[in-house]
Amino acid sequence: MNIRERIEKNENLTLIPEAIHSNKSSGRLLYEEPDNIRTCFMVDRDRIIHCKSFRRLKHKTQVYIRTFGDHYRTRLTHTLEVAQIARTIGAGIGLNEMLIEAIALGHDLGHVAFAHNGEEVLDSFLDSGFRHNEQSVRIVENLERNGKGLNLTKEVIDGILNHSGLGNKDNTSKTLEGRIVKYSDKIAYLNHDIDDSIRAGLLREEYLPKEAISVLGNSHSQRIQVLVTDMINETQKNLKNGIYDIKQSDEVKEAMIELRKYMFSNIYLGNVLKEEREKAKFILTHVIEYYYKHSEELPELYQRIASEEGLKRGVADYIAGMTDDYCLSTFNKIYVPKFVIY
Repeated sequence: MNIRERIEKNENLTLIPEAIHSNKSSGRLLYEEPDNIRTCFMVDRDRIIHCKSFRRLKHKTQVYIRTFGDHYRTRLTHTLEVAQIARTIGAGIGLNEMLIEAIALGHDLGHVAFAHNGEEVLDSFLDSGFRHNEQSVRIVENLERNGKGLNLTKEVIDGILNHSGLGNKDNTSKTLEGRIVKYSDKIAYLNHDIDDSIRAGLLREEYLPKEAISVLGNSHSQRIQVLVTDMINETQKNLKNGIYDIKQSDEVKEAMIELRKYMFSNIYLGNVLKEEREKAKFILTHVIEYYYKHSEELPELYQRIASEEGLKRGVADYIAGMTDDYCLSTFNKIYVPKFVIY
């Protein structure tokens, strides 16, 4: 028995029947011989961590654009917080933590520079629209490793694809592990965005809706503790009753929705960040227009995509991979004069 087989045997002893056991995975699109040490989901996790798209997350905006403070979240730190929350919930229920971690680490690879502002610009540009969850899948299947992709397991792909949208039944992961990541994503960003908004001087704890706070708690750690504990307890009740799904109590769910509505109205879509959002869209729009008119300047991979799938697709894939800093420096290189003109 090799190390992987020992780990898989331990899973049979520790995971609940509803969990996805590594040796019962649906496999990969392209068959590979199993690793001697790592389970298939451990392999997926490692491939995501070591890929270029994952490293670029450290320079992609979460909410606040061009924040120079050391403690604001980036897309990378958000991803790590999602993975931590999701693994804790998964461990409490008895699900496969390695599958959860792989999904969580890959879920936001397709996010564009300048947060959701970039997604809106590309959504308008592409005839078929642009959604970051679909782009995350495209990255791991078609773009990484110079077009070869990472050849991840079907369970991880499913979880990444279906992580987006709260309460949307049309994109529900087939696995409980994937559904946990979907809700952990919301738990993470809701709470850390409150923290960052307070740090930025745009919000104070006493401004938060009192009914929601009375249920969830008065601090970042309290709210996460309540949300995590509630999901573990309610999901266990579901499973005992033969219901294959994760669950929140009505009280906690309503409080979370109320707090989320408040953040969308006052921070995400509020007037306070409107000017910065418009600046970001201006930059992205003009960078897109430039490469659409000068496709010969696209890197080789994206020129190949343009020839095979259309110019807009090639441009969108290239732009979607840009970090905030790289997009800004590209804009400056294209449009800002380098020398004094007499």
